[in-house]
Amino acid sequence: MAFPILSAEEAAELIKNDDNLGLSGFTASGSPKVVTEALAAKAVKEHEAGRPFKVNIFTGASTNTWADGALARANAINRRTPYQNTPDLRQRINSHDAHYFDLHLSELAQKFRYGTYGELDVAIIEVAEVFDNGDVVLGTGVGNVPTYASRAKKVILELNHVLPDSMYGLHDIYMPLDPPERREIPIYKPSDRIGEPMVHIDPAKIVGVVHSDRYDGIKGFSELDDVTLQIGANVCNFLLGEVHAGRLPKTFLPIQSGVGNVANAVLFGLGDAKELPPFEMYTEVVQDAVIELMKMGRCKFASTCSLTLSDTKEAEVLANLDFFRNKVVLRPAEISNSPEVIRRLGVIAMNTALEADIFGNINSTHVVGTKMMNGIGGSGDFTRNGYLSIFSCPSVTKGGLISNIVPMVSHVDHSEHSVDVIITDQGVADIRGLDPVQRAERIIDNCANPMYRELLHDYLRMGKGGQTPHTLSASLAFHTEFLNSGDMRNTRW
Repeated sequence: MAFPILSAEEAAELIKNDDNLGLSGFTASGSPKVVTEALAAKAVKEHEAGRPFKVNIFTGASTNTWADGALARANAINRRTPYQNTPDLRQRINSHDAHYFDLHLSELAQKFRYGTYGELDVAIIEVAEVFDNGDVVLGTGVGNVPTYASRAKKVILELNHVLPDSMYGLHDIYMPLDPPERREIPIYKPSDRIGEPMVHIDPAKIVGVVHSDRYDGIKGFSELDDVTLQIGANVCNFLLGEVHAGRLPKTFLPIQSGVGNVANAVLFGLGDAKELPPFEMYTEVVQDAVIELMKMGRCKFASTCSLTLSDTKEAEVLANLDFFRNKVVLRPAEISNSPEVIRRLGVIAMNTALEADIFGNINSTHVVGTKMMNGIGGSGDFTRNGYLSIFSCPSVTKGGLISNIVPMVSHVDHSEHSVDVIITDQGVADIRGLDPVQRAERIIDNCANPMYRELLHDYLRMGKGGQTPHTLSASLAFHTEFLNSGDMRNTRW
């Protein structure tokens, strides 16, 4: 190999306080696993010696316990974007030990190329294979690697021996020109390939290769329960009704699905909904359920940014790449989440909400309006540009102490103007073409849990005029009551 072999500790020594770091991957998939852990250990030593040590982390989406987790535990993160989901980093963000700015995933690469966030000092990139000319085959997630590799002053490669050489050919690496030179992104169906199977890196920038042998460390999803199964069934019944009504073509349209147990349940529901035709996906993540749908013949093809698979499912896929090779392609985030392509393909966007209000606004990110959960991720990219925008969530959580249908969301990520359909275990609220009061009545009757419906109707009746009849003195009463007593059912108007 033409490049120096480094230990993780030697690689970490190349990184300085306040450096800007670009990390590979998208979700935990393809994220660094050993250099970042060594960097966290270095930060601890620096802090014990009384010296400051924090770095600024730019990624494709969330990472893993060895990156965001280890660095957050070491209090070694200064700035962070665009998405995260580790408990340790979440705690740092909410205590202002780390400065997190939430961003639509499709936007970061272009903003970085224009210098919005400064220069990139070091890129840490997980690879399945590296060639002497600097070409690399990526792993299970792409994220913003093409941009980080082109902009970094130094590149550290993590060569992960869990990844087989047969990863070659799964990726479609394409970096668009920036405005005003940009042309259309020539993707006209999910399976179109427009780029190259490798990332080209200037070999002069590669300062070393670090060996690793870890899977992505993604846990399997919880067993589907009655609530998530009902949500999945409600989504499928709605989509089938749209096909029968002629509002969706009989050949169907590509779908996008967010991450999590509810999203997984929806995907499994699509597998059982044999009246719907086999479908394609144009999405940002492929979860365990999609792999099963491919094996069943229900999902014909998936264009994605990452294989966000549990370790057992990742091992299965990596051992059977010949089967999956013509069924999946991995793209950079600015392509997988491109508003232009999403709009052209007519993607059906299916995402999850923390809470929805009776007028159709969605909170995806903040618990009781203040505490960051994970981030907006790519939901906005798909919601604003999809053919159809669906948000799902359970009607209640914590055994009914919290209603996820509220008078006013405590934080707005997706406004009523971007939301077409809200679905819970209780039912479906198609709010297209309705005014605010009509939307409220449909959401309350169809999506709210029965234990909260009368409270919500009472709130709607309290409104004294205006197109959207909020009573501002009571609009956040559900949240206030939960903070005071721990039970939204105690709310009194």
